[in-house]
Amino acid sequence: MQENDVIVVTGAAGFIGSYLVGYLNHLGFDQLILVDDFSVEAKSANLANKKFLHKIHREQFFDWKLSHKGQIKHVFHLGARTDTTEMDYAVHKKWNLDYSKNIWEMCTAGNIPLVYASSAATYGNGEHGYADDHDIVTKLQPLNPYGVSKNEFDIWALEQKNTPPFWAGLKFFNVFGPNEFHKGRMASVIFHAYNQIMEKGEVKLFRSHNPDYKDGEQIRDFIYVKDVVQICVWLMQKQPASGLYNTGTGKARTFKDLVKAIFDTLHIPENIVFIDTPVDIRDKYQYFTEADMTKLHKAGYNTPFYSLEDGVKEYVTEYLSEGKYY
Repeated sequence: MQENDVIVVTGAAGFIGSYLVGYLNHLGFDQLILVDDFSVEAKSANLANKKFLHKIHREQFFDWKLSHKGQIKHVFHLGARTDTTEMDYAVHKKWNLDYSKNIWEMCTAGNIPLVYASSAATYGNGEHGYADDHDIVTKLQPLNPYGVSKNEFDIWALEQKNTPPFWAGLKFFNVFGPNEFHKGRMASVIFHAYNQIMEKGEVKLFRSHNPDYKDGEQIRDFIYVKDVVQICVWLMQKQPASGLYNTGTGKARTFKDLVKAIFDTLHIPENIVFIDTPVDIRDKYQYFTEADMTKLHKAGYNTPFYSLEDGVKEYVTEYLSEGKYY
């Protein structure tokens, strides 16, 4: 990647996409083509003060590309329908499968390296573990249409004989950090917990409906968004073997650990109230996720990850408490 390279970021107004835009700016890249649905007013602040060439609506992007052949040097495809409570598979198929195929074919035809967002939701209940092993992808059983659509694209990508010169599908685990104000119900637990503490001095966590886990001891691999975008850029720059890569820390922590980190950062006594998991997601709820990060480390990535406590502290003190965006 050279500073004058034209770089496409899809999902650029969203949480991870807008953070990536800011991080690319920080590294000196400003020849950016931002692709998204920019009509969502709640996302507009995510791109304030960012540097870029053009904003293009996702529906017009492929037409725009036809008249700008040869310009694009790299594509970060982070745009997706990410609502895990959206049960209409047709919605996910349109944006997470069909649109992604079009991105892939564009990159293949133009000889453009591609980094795209997959998801740890593809692993379902973890019956086959959490290794980014290509051999298990067709066996995975995601718990919701979102996860199904992400896995279907991974399967399709692995079947292709014609590919971009380099490609990486990143299986994002539980990402948290700045620029998720617009996400509503789908924002991170940290975002919601912080706001609950500020309003009522307490945090509501889902009660366990699984006898193997105590209340609040459901376990997830939480990863700070800064680590996520550093991995994205590193893969694009180094271009190791193409394929699927887990994007977590490799160290799962409980929701109690997470909430304790917020209370400790705010110097407020812990006060946790347990509530039933909503019925509409109860049978699709993951009780344990932990990324096997062996493949990425073997590829040469050795930057230390933020600890849960350090990531929460930075997010809370520098962004949530200040009402700031990255």
